[in-house]
Amino acid sequence: MTQITQISAASAEKFSQQILSWYDKQGRKHFPWQQNKTPYRVWISEIMLQQTQVTTVIPYYQRFMASFPTIIDLANADEDTVLHHWTGLGYYARARNLHKTAKIIRDKYQGEFPENIEDVIALAGIGRSTAGAILSLALKKHHPILDGNVKRVLSRFYTIDGYNGQSKFEKALWPIAEQLTPVKGVEKYNQAMMDIGATVCTRTKPLCEQCPIQKNCFAFAGNVQANYPQKKPKKTTPVKSTIMVIARLENKVLMEKRPPAGIWGGLWCFFEVDDHSEIAPLLATKQLTISQTTLLESFRHTFSHFHLDITPVLVDCQQSLSKEIHDVKQQKWYDLTTEASVGLAASTSKLIEQVQQQPIY
Repeated sequence: MTQITQISAASAEKFSQQILSWYDKQGRKHFPWQQNKTPYRVWISEIMLQQTQVTTVIPYYQRFMASFPTIIDLANADEDTVLHHWTGLGYYARARNLHKTAKIIRDKYQGEFPENIEDVIALAGIGRSTAGAILSLALKKHHPILDGNVKRVLSRFYTIDGYNGQSKFEKALWPIAEQLTPVKGVEKYNQAMMDIGATVCTRTKPLCEQCPIQKNCFAFAGNVQANYPQKKPKKTTPVKSTIMVIARLENKVLMEKRPPAGIWGGLWCFFEVDDHSEIAPLLATKQLTISQTTLLESFRHTFSHFHLDITPVLVDCQQSLSKEIHDVKQQKWYDLTTEASVGLAASTSKLIEQVQQQPIY
């Protein structure tokens, strides 16, 4: 492992100039969030781009900004509408934190995004790197960033041992990022570092011949690019299982809104039981009786920390006192014939597609 304590001013300037020259010729400048840049627009893009590919993000970003063009619009929206716009992107805590932070900015900062980095870091869902990206890209404020792409570039250039998510790895990289980030052109430099990591210094098969800093890269010199960053030690991913109960009345299915915390927080989902014997008693509490039961195709849904094997059971019900359920705040009959207007987990959308293919009894 290379120990980096102090980078000379000349070396830092050479590094940043090479990065800036590359950006002028090769940098990506056409994305929607790079046009008419504001802290709000950059913030939304940075959150969406966390653990999500650019090509996936673009249409989501465009729809999101069309519906919530300002922080006030986002703050004033109801949670279901916000989560609906996030359906399919995953990691739904990001959307809940966006909504929460928009309300804070509306109430505490009069709808204006704060410009002090400590104030930004204090907001929900925003860490040091994201705060630096927002303020540098949108307002040209001198702050370094250290997202996954930048970590890869710097760890290879200086052969810094460690893996993403490791505390000592980040502690080793932050001082390097601070010393290399220029005051002038910071917005271009930070964008370029992310671009190089995303398009040149890629996780596998890096395009070193296209890299502006290749000549001084320790990993390239030793042909050990694949060793940096190191792979996180593997752990056995636990597997859980559940039975999803899909109660159906004609073209409607009964759903519940999950609590704000936990998996699928704030999203509309089907009811879960541990055993098939629990289905009838569950529906009885909803004033529903079973007329037909159909076992649908099981599948596995993978979260960041575990696998969930889902066994869906479609239960056609008799009406009974079903209308009363409309008045229960956290439950609703979801109409399968209309377009969704609430937040749905990806697995829930998959289940709905299965149900739509089943005949009604």
